[in-house]
Amino acid sequence: METSQGGSTQDRPKGPVLIVGLGNPGIEYQFTPHNAGFLAVDRIAEQCRATIANRRGKAITAATRIAGRRVLLAKPETYMNLSGLAVSALVRELEIDPSQDLIVIYDEIALPLGSIRVRERGSSGGHNGVKSISGALGGEEWLRIRIGIAPDDPKAAEGVRSRVRDFVLTPFRKAELATLDGVLDEVAQAVETILTEGPTAAMNRCNRRERAGE
Repeated sequence: METSQGGSTQDRPKGPVLIVGLGNPGIEYQFTPHNAGFLAVDRIAEQCRATIANRRGKAITAATRIAGRRVLLAKPETYMNLSGLAVSALVRELEIDPSQDLIVIYDEIALPLGSIRVRERGSSGGHNGVKSISGALGGEEWLRIRIGIAPDDPKAAEGVRSRVRDFVLTPFRKAELATLDGVLDEVAQAVETILTEGPTAAMNRCNRRERAGE
């Protein structure tokens, strides 16, 4: 029998799963690259016919089910740099193990727009929201789905990395939103794969697709 790291569903815990999208509250930030995590959780909620509107601690949330698992979707209201306050409070309230039952979705400047990557652990890579969560939880052992936001052209991507703050807080252009729309569906599918087949299966599919340039 395979282990819970991508094995059969019988091996994985059956408690609630906390799925957090990172971003900044406020209409002015709604369609910026830094809010890709918020947009992804909104898409998951839409597919589940749930509404993220219940205030719970320092986040707005929605309870739903995905692949038979109880799920709490959450969007911190702390602003990006203090995301850990909201996440750690929900982890304590739900009494979950972050290494097993937490999925965080956020934007990644090191990946091109149109790609996603699933990882079970890792450093912040300069992302302040991730840094805040790892600090609040006391470790980096939690599952994350990173959404690429950088331009596909290498020279353009290098340029935005020299002005990251301005780039991540500038609204997407129409064509970029069209690309992101498909990515959000891929993120929702990755979450379902994680919950039904495990993280390894999701990594094999999403990360291989990224390397193949599909």
